[in-house]
Amino acid sequence: MLEVLAPLVVVLGTATPGGGFPVYGAAVADTINAIDPSLSVEPRNTKGSTENVPLLEAGQLDLALVQGEVVHEALTGVGRPPAKLAILFAMYSTPGMFVVRADSPYRAIADLRGKPVAFGARGSGLVILARYVLDGLGLDQERDFHAVYLDRAGDGPSMVLDGRVAALWGGGLGWPGFTAVATGAAGARFLVPDGNGIKRILAKHAFLKPMSVPAGVYPGLDAPLASVGSWSFIMARPTLGDDVAYRLARALHQGEEALARRLPQARETTAANTVAAAPRLELIHPGVRRFLREIGLVR
Repeated sequence: MLEVLAPLVVVLGTATPGGGFPVYGAAVADTINAIDPSLSVEPRNTKGSTENVPLLEAGQLDLALVQGEVVHEALTGVGRPPAKLAILFAMYSTPGMFVVRADSPYRAIADLRGKPVAFGARGSGLVILARYVLDGLGLDQERDFHAVYLDRAGDGPSMVLDGRVAALWGGGLGWPGFTAVATGAAGARFLVPDGNGIKRILAKHAFLKPMSVPAGVYPGLDAPLASVGSWSFIMARPTLGDDVAYRLARALHQGEEALARRLPQARETTAANTVAAAPRLELIHPGVRRFLREIGLVR
């Protein structure tokens, strides 16, 4: 009889329940596992991006979802030695925004000064994105706002809806927190930097990118919004084998359409976007680069 080998378990760190990362991680796991039964990707809730990096470094996770600003700080060594992590695949772009109730008086970011604002879960990379965006505008999370940090990302929308906070910070297309506020009885209004503010942010923090939020992505968003943000990535531990990374990348590439059907915002998870979004090609895992060469995306 032929011996049936058990699938190789790959542990994928996500974030706290109620945010975008656990939903995305489940869709990625389901897609890879369906395409390559020799792999068993198992999502695991964590505190978010800032915890995922040290867990990857310690080998306690094989893969993890990491928001763009955390990737930038980890790989360049902001406040710490540079991390020896590798990019497996680009996730999606994350334009940052505030959401408020549509019946609130807040119409610009400056209107939120001195108000309670939920900036996300403590371990979330979105908190760091907010810090960079506000710093570019000459504002400070702690000094200029009554900053609220959440134990669970999913707690933020209800705090906006019942008035405990004036606004919720978040990012991305199809982000659950924004959808929850926008589908509330009062509806939602989204606040982003104005044109001059965007120029100031990008001049001070050049690793951020101008990004647009298309009309209709959230209920009540009738016109596109310009903002700034970064790409989030699926990152790999430094000791992940080249063959495993190759198989994971191949399955993700083959499953791009299936993944987009499972989760619309995951339509940006493509091999082409991985090449385009990576700060440098050598930061992509060698096993993934081998696959990208095979399909003609890199030399």
